[in-house]
Amino acid sequence: MRKVILNLAMSLDGYIEGPNGEYDWCFADQDYGMTEFLNQADAIFLGRKSYEMFIDTDPGLFAALKMYVFTDTLTSVTGNAEIIRSADFDRRVDEIRHQTGGNIWLFGGAELVAAFVAKKQINEFLLSVHPVILGAGKQLFDVKGRTDLMFLGSETFSSGLVQLRYTFKPQFDQDMIAF
Repeated sequence: MRKVILNLAMSLDGYIEGPNGEYDWCFADQDYGMTEFLNQADAIFLGRKSYEMFIDTDPGLFAALKMYVFTDTLTSVTGNAEIIRSADFDRRVDEIRHQTGGNIWLFGGAELVAAFVAKKQINEFLLSVHPVILGAGKQLFDVKGRTDLMFLGSETFSSGLVQLRYTFKPQFDQDMIAF
């Protein structure tokens, strides 16, 4: 089964964009492992706003990736993109994950990430924490309730950026344990 990997930049205080939607605080001075990451991925899951941001700024930026746009408001998308409606979320995500291919990059936004967290459909959280405190903006995790994670590792960079890797903490069914 293909892996879904959430790979996003965030501020130290948990924001993925500033109060005016800005992301100029994200470092672009190094590769930060993106080339290797993209070489292992062949699809990207993203919400409507993220899709529109890509189309407005650089439509060819991720042309090599099959784009799956989660939206109930757009009626069409361009190029190598496909719309997934909320009513089809479970079925389509399951179908895509069972197709042959590379990893799937879960890019966002926050509402889409919350849906994937709620359904435990993320294999790995790869969070690039930038050494900046924004104080306001859009938080990465807008989830309802507690979600326990298990630490997989970290990498630090000379810029002060720290990449953290997590997965969902395994849940054990106490009723299945025989004494």
